Amino acid sequence: MFESALVYLGATVLAVPLAKRLGLGSILGYLAAGIAIGPWGLRLVQSPERILHFADFGVVLLMFLIGLELDPRRLRALRRPILGAGGFQLTVTAVLAGAVALVAGVGLRDAVVIGVGLAMSSTAIALQSMTERHLLGTPAGHTGFSILLFQDLAVIPVLALLPLLGGSGGAQGANPVWIDVAEGIGAILAVVVVGRLLTRPLFRFIADAGLREVFTAFSLFIVVGIALLMQAAGLSMALGAFLAGVLLAESEYRRAVETDIEPFKGLLMGLFFIAIGMSMDFSLLQTETAKILTAVLVLLVIKIGVLGAMAPTAGIPGRQRALFAFLLSQGGEFAFVLFAAAGAAGVLVPELAAMLTLVVALSMLATPLLLLVNELLIEPRFADRSPVRPADAIDEQSPVIIVGFGRVGQIVGRLLHANRIPTTILDRDPSLIETIRKFGFKVFYGDGARLDLLRAAGAERARLIVVAVDDHAQTAEIVDLVHQHFPNLTVLARAWDLVHAFDLRDHGVERPERESFEGALRMGETALRTLGFGAYQAKQAAHRFRAYDEQTNDRIYAVHRQDLSKRISISQESRRDLEALIQSDEKVLLESGDREW
Repeated sequence: MFESALVYLGATVLAVPLAKRLGLGSILGYLAAGIAIGPWGLRLVQSPERILHFADFGVVLLMFLIGLELDPRRLRALRRPILGAGGFQLTVTAVLAGAVALVAGVGLRDAVVIGVGLAMSSTAIALQSMTERHLLGTPAGHTGFSILLFQDLAVIPVLALLPLLGGSGGAQGANPVWIDVAEGIGAILAVVVVGRLLTRPLFRFIADAGLREVFTAFSLFIVVGIALLMQAAGLSMALGAFLAGVLLAESEYRRAVETDIEPFKGLLMGLFFIAIGMSMDFSLLQTETAKILTAVLVLLVIKIGVLGAMAPTAGIPGRQRALFAFLLSQGGEFAFVLFAAAGAAGVLVPELAAMLTLVVALSMLATPLLLLVNELLIEPRFADRSPVRPADAIDEQSPVIIVGFGRVGQIVGRLLHANRIPTTILDRDPSLIETIRKFGFKVFYGDGARLDLLRAAGAERARLIVVAVDDHAQTAEIVDLVHQHFPNLTVLARAWDLVHAFDLRDHGVERPERESFEGALRMGETALRTLGFGAYQAKQAAHRFRAYDEQTNDRIYAVHRQDLSKRISISQESRRDLEALIQSDEKVLLESGDREW
């Protein structure tokens, strides 16, 4: 067992960082690692089936964590896209894939199973890719998640109806359909009852014990128990875990549970993809190369076509449509379960089931490559054709111009606005401008590095310009432009750090403001007061540090283009001077009896 664990970890450490560095994504790295160590690679692992069953738990944990992010109110709000987008995608894709299977010569019964199985998408790959690209909060993410959730819900009737396709009465020993449906509904109700009535009191009881490892163990116990309950009822374990997460989403223990389970989810998800890579039967690919590759291509074309056609009606912006279609274009984990169950029920012959399993696995392998094609070829070309918004016509002039209205510019603007000082504000973020305008600020869209816009904003008659943009190079460009064309205009500029402040001083800004310095200094002052210093002492210490910091920076700036040893020497000398001054003040305070700490 330990030898196998060493193999999995070693393959992961080698393959995944390499794939990420090559821009191929972590999922392709895991799949490649699985292929390399599996029966058709180095043969370091001979039984991937056992690992795949265990690794399925990674998908379960992923769905549980997704459920934790969705409280019941948000889930109710998603019911229309779940039924609409999810139902449309599954139905149309299943019909088209089944029709192609009929044309290829399989029977109607087989075509139904093939169509439904191939219509499913991989929850693991799609959600992992959307999470990595921060898409879950976008229209593409909302629609994609709704489709995946509908597919998990569809597992219930599909598995319940599967025995009917196996012949009269279904497979031997199978339950009647109504019993399967009743068991599924009962399992869901049991999850709801446990989540609503029992889970939170138990979490509270365990949290009171103060043992973090027991809290983690109970979190895993809840997920594993619910997953097994759903599996025993013939349902998707991932669906049960998702429902459990939704029911805990409003709990005060939500963040603690999420933090404890996250590392297990990442590790098991990686193991799942490795197991998929190991389970690919390349001997079958060698004998049936044309059939299998054609089937993979047809599957991708059907799913990308269906998803691409529905993207505009789902409100997905043009730039995300190809990405949305590629994310859900592969076959899903449920296809492995369905085709295995169909073989056991006598619906599919073993050879056809093995071939379909390989088709699904290869489609999963193709997804990271499609995402890479989208990133390198489709998105840049789409962006090049997107129209550039022209600058706004500036119809007012004020004594103060603020260029950049982000986190720094907004504070300056609000202070001036509160003191009834008119300002002209320029920014390049359209969405930020629309938001800020709702709060009563008049913000103009435009690049502050354009001379014509600065003239239109009244730079020739203004008294002050505040440069608060995020881009270092653009800050220097605006400062140089102002000094060259508006020498009487006072420039205040925001610096990210000391190095950027020195750069701005080189460009003629007398005293750049380091955006984090004053906030950090106030935090240090609060820390001193918390430790027992009096209010006066703490404030004086902060003033003294500020003065010494400015003096030290002036001395360092004078030699900052010289060797590093000179700058280090000045910093050390200034630190010793500051400590000596503090000790001198402390002695005076002790003698006068004014010491408060």
